[in-house]
Amino acid sequence: MPNNMSRGLSTVRLHVLQTYAFLARNWHLTRRYWGWEVVWFFYSLTSGLSVVFIAQGAEALTGQEVGFDVQYLTMYLIIGTLVWRYLSAIFILTSEVIAWERWEGTIEYTLMAPVHRWVHLIGQTAYSLTYGLISTLIIGIAMALFFELDLSNANLLGAGVVILAGSLSLVGIGILASILPLLYPERGAQMTNVVEASFLLISGVYYPVSVLPDWMEAIARISPVTYVLDGTRAAILDGAPVSEMQQYVLPLLLLGVVTLPIGLRAFKAAEDYAKRTGKLKRVG
Repeated sequence: MPNNMSRGLSTVRLHVLQTYAFLARNWHLTRRYWGWEVVWFFYSLTSGLSVVFIAQGAEALTGQEVGFDVQYLTMYLIIGTLVWRYLSAIFILTSEVIAWERWEGTIEYTLMAPVHRWVHLIGQTAYSLTYGLISTLIIGIAMALFFELDLSNANLLGAGVVILAGSLSLVGIGILASILPLLYPERGAQMTNVVEASFLLISGVYYPVSVLPDWMEAIARISPVTYVLDGTRAAILDGAPVSEMQQYVLPLLLLGVVTLPIGLRAFKAAEDYAKRTGKLKRVG
């Protein structure tokens, strides 16, 4: 029994070290291409500021005194900008797990290494969560220098619970999307960007989903991003208590619980198919 326990602990330790290795590898890749990180930071910041300035410029655009709360609209857009920045970072970095390997020329080494695929994907996911959180916080601090943010009525704990549950669901969907570059080496990475753009369009990032056409609103109601945005805005703008977050958290947790195991199984099946058909190494 002691020997079995010792072997079990050694296996767990090995998995933890392998997971950390993938996280650390991605961090060093980010450091290598730090110039692009600066570019994307300024792009994200300026695009977010441009959207939020729409609220500030409403009176100048109409030429008359606006009949709505400009501060409320400003906060509405800031929340949409920051939450979308965080969730899109998780989705893109998770879905690009294969694309990164192809870009670096390490796909055969990684996918043929004696490492469980779930360990590999956890490492990629851990990095996406860390990167998304840090980059979003930096952009949020920068945006706070431009606008006066009123958080006196905000329920930050409730917002955090919703965002945490949303992170789980986006990871599951990101793993499912990461199959596309495996199955379609020439255009799979582009297809994941189409999925991301679709979430941006239908999920109410900058406007309520009620303004969408009926058929798009129906799709928006099953988008996890919609629930994260609605829940975060309810907690921060309206000060909704944690007890009222269940209507947002439960669907997100359910989606995460369903998509994560399906994503892992589907990824393994797609990986085996790519190895059999010679698509693993092909890039074009």
